[in-house]
Amino acid sequence: MSDEAEKGERIAKVLARAGVASRRGAEAAIAAGRVAVNGRTIESPALNVTGSDRITVDGKPLAAPAPPRLWRYHKPTGLVTTAHDERGRETVFDTLPADLPRVMPVGRLDLNSEGLLLLTNDGGIKRRLELPSTGWLRKYRVRVRGAPDDAMLEPLRKGLTADGERFHPMIVSIDRQQGANAWLTVGLREGKNREIRRAMEAVGLTVNRLIRVSYGPFQLGELAPGAVEEVRPRVLREQLGLEPAKPTPAKPAPARRKRRR
Repeated sequence: MSDEAEKGERIAKVLARAGVASRRGAEAAIAAGRVAVNGRTIESPALNVTGSDRITVDGKPLAAPAPPRLWRYHKPTGLVTTAHDERGRETVFDTLPADLPRVMPVGRLDLNSEGLLLLTNDGGIKRRLELPSTGWLRKYRVRVRGAPDDAMLEPLRKGLTADGERFHPMIVSIDRQQGANAWLTVGLREGKNREIRRAMEAVGLTVNRLIRVSYGPFQLGELAPGAVEEVRPRVLREQLGLEPAKPTPAKPAPARRKRRR
């Protein structure tokens, strides 16, 4: 058994993966005395559990964790990528299908940005896709006001500092000039707050439309604004190196009674 398996995982993380609530919600359930481990009610989320521990919530055994899943969502403009907005603005979660399980966004798209937003039910997948160290390339179609040339875009390709924050080099190409605007394709491997908009402003360009068209191997494609489509489990396993879900063992057939002769 590995050291990680022996140590187990934080109870709130296990509850969240089983779909009980978010980690914060799981911590609130623990504080309310609703969670027990091995028959004893716990009062603090500072507890690691393993697969051998018996966990109950409101007296009911914890359900087995759902298999990891991933969805592609075409986020329209005007939606906030949070579960709740303190200013009362509409969020992406207000528009998702009612039959979708509890999901988390992978990264964010700001209010005025649109395009591909990945959603997952698994915190491990979310972290893996968001970490800069994994090197997932995100591509955007970006419309800017002005007529940029390669000399103007070169600082973006080399990496620059804006408002005291360092941005790593971006992949930037000019697609076409369209009147007073130009369309660019931009690729980056980070997800800092409003990174493309801020970097463009630093070289004298104003973004007036931003569409994410891919996140790693996952493409926006022809997905309509507001539409949600699940990534096939086989594709998800292949792209993330996940092990296939273990089949549920079949129940043994009842023994037949021998007829008396």
